[in-house]
Amino acid sequence: MDEELDRRDPPGAYGTPQKYDPTFKGPIYDRGCTDIICCILLFLAIIGYVIVGVVAWTHGDPRKVIYPTNSRGQFCGQQGTPNENKPFLFYFNIMKCASPLVLLEFQCPTTQICVTKCPDRYLTYLKAQSSGTVSKSDLQYYKDFCVPEFTNLKKPMPEVLRDGDCPAMITPSTPLARRCFPAFSVKKGVIMVGNKTTFDDGVNHQRNVSELLEGAKKANVVLEARQLAMKIFEDYTVSWYWIIIGLVIAMVASLIFVILLRFLAGIMVWVMIVMVILVLGYGIFHCYMEYSKLKGEAGSDVSLMDLGFQTDLRVYLHLKQTWLAFMIILCILEVVIILLLIFLRKRILIAIALIKEASRAIGHIMTSLLFPLCTFFLLCLCIAYWASTAVFLSTSNEAVYKVFNETPCAFAGQTCKPETFNTTNITKQCPDARCLFAFYGGETAYHKYLIFLQFYNVFMFFWLANFVIALGQVTLAGAFASYYWAFKKPDDIPAFPLFSSFGRALRYHTGSLAFGSLILAIVQVIRVILEYLDHRLKVAENKFAKFLLSCLKCCFWCLEKCLKFLTRNAYIMVAIYGTNFCTSARNAFFLLMRNIIRVAVLDKVTDFLLFLGKLLIVGSVGILAFFFFTQRIKLVQDSAPPLNYYWVPILTVIVGSYLIAHGFFSVYGMCVDTLFLCFLEDLERNDGSAEKPYFMSSNLKKLLKKTNKGHSDA
Repeated sequence: MDEELDRRDPPGAYGTPQKYDPTFKGPIYDRGCTDIICCILLFLAIIGYVIVGVVAWTHGDPRKVIYPTNSRGQFCGQQGTPNENKPFLFYFNIMKCASPLVLLEFQCPTTQICVTKCPDRYLTYLKAQSSGTVSKSDLQYYKDFCVPEFTNLKKPMPEVLRDGDCPAMITPSTPLARRCFPAFSVKKGVIMVGNKTTFDDGVNHQRNVSELLEGAKKANVVLEARQLAMKIFEDYTVSWYWIIIGLVIAMVASLIFVILLRFLAGIMVWVMIVMVILVLGYGIFHCYMEYSKLKGEAGSDVSLMDLGFQTDLRVYLHLKQTWLAFMIILCILEVVIILLLIFLRKRILIAIALIKEASRAIGHIMTSLLFPLCTFFLLCLCIAYWASTAVFLSTSNEAVYKVFNETPCAFAGQTCKPETFNTTNITKQCPDARCLFAFYGGETAYHKYLIFLQFYNVFMFFWLANFVIALGQVTLAGAFASYYWAFKKPDDIPAFPLFSSFGRALRYHTGSLAFGSLILAIVQVIRVILEYLDHRLKVAENKFAKFLLSCLKCCFWCLEKCLKFLTRNAYIMVAIYGTNFCTSARNAFFLLMRNIIRVAVLDKVTDFLLFLGKLLIVGSVGILAFFFFTQRIKLVQDSAPPLNYYWVPILTVIVGSYLIAHGFFSVYGMCVDTLFLCFLEDLERNDGSAEKPYFMSSNLKKLLKKTNKGHSDA
């Protein structure tokens, strides 16, 4: 085992090995500022980002996303507005929504007003205006669905309809996403509205209910995504406290796991390996049982391709093919893990020794386990600022009005102003034309450059998020390097190594962190652009373009992974020696290449074991969340909240558990990587003589069968 760890790589062209330096005792304290230009660039970029946020918050209005908008661009149901008590949007003639303009302009070419409630009866304006006591009450009821300024109830019906004061007819409706849609019902396969299959359209024509249905479908095109979002939001409102409980369980489990890893590293690693195999085995068994249960059930043989995408994911759980796919995936994962464990069994023993050493380092710097909370908090700030700025930017457009006309008209689609529309020549040449709210846009310089501001918002998010992660990596690397290069552990470990490392990182190396995070941000933005282009090319027929785009996506994915590995090790060198980013990256790369065999033996195997730990925690919490939210735990069956989509809280718990577990295990990962680089340098700098003693711990010296001559290893 020690032979594998102590294997020497053949000499190559990867720089000269580190030489003995009697003055080197760990992270250098006498250091200067690095990559100052990048520090200045980051500072200026943050100032620009704040300005973009202020401008967006000044012009933006998130109410445009939440509340429906009438034909005049006014919000329905918004407090402090004339429509405060009118929360629902009513369409004068929803049958016009069947027009192709709905798909082109995302707006229905009919007058839309805000109303207090949706109509509950069939009624035409002609009938409501007819004489009689009952009709007067009908007319008063009908007036609630006319434009607000309509007051002359004695105005002749042809003029009322010509001027667009009132709809020609109203139908029984129900609110959907704060919009009044016809109240459809199906009886014996026949579609009806208010127990009728035909109705009077108000101009002495009998129409079929199917025409209402067609218009309602087209009007609902824009609402489907919003409806899905609203249902997901409802699920969060009734399950948020259970989600928090699930995340707390994941946090406690992760904390207990890393604490046990500190004292029982060897036992915990093997327990972790066995538990992962057992959890995957149970998953395979559960999938097989569900698959067997569905045999012979009607509808379970439908293929996933035939079913297509469904917003209610519970539909997929009634298909045999779904459980068969899950079972195959878990079987492949189980076999791969078992084969890796068989072929890497000797190297796992070596990696366990390195994890034990990392556990001792963390034990002497226990505050390092809480540091991911600081990183997580800063990342949450970045996400919150990016999301709020994106929403305000996307809602900072102005109301745009266009001419809508049923019959051919030369002015159709042109912009107009509602205040002066009736005085223009358009109404003379196109009598039935209407100036209606179309969408939010704008033609000012600010609106023209909104897309660039959104791009800047995304770019800055990636840059700042990578910067926060880099700050955490440099801080932890500096603290753990202080532990390794302490000759007598723990007596020679400096006081408050974590806080000292954090101060050095911010004071001297903000520029280097900005440089490394900038490179990653550029690559990530390019990947986002490629994903956007790939989405746009899905309907294209150019196969060469699709192939080229797929190759580019693969190349940039690989580039990002390589850069993350390189920058991570560069940050360790920055934390120890205080050199700039490029020098640190070069030195780290050459050091790893001079010891490439040890990298394969130790570093990657250790990463694999830590990944199994994260997989165990996420899998256990995910299974618990699945059984709870699907009401399969009898003890708390009644406590599970009613949900539209139970996959919403389950996925949230799984993703949150992974982030929490990753936060705790990232401390171990950074500790292992730092100790590993220090270990490689220790072997190059020193030889165990009285003049050049090894700094590695006594356990590592025993593993390598090395001793310090003239020094006690006790």
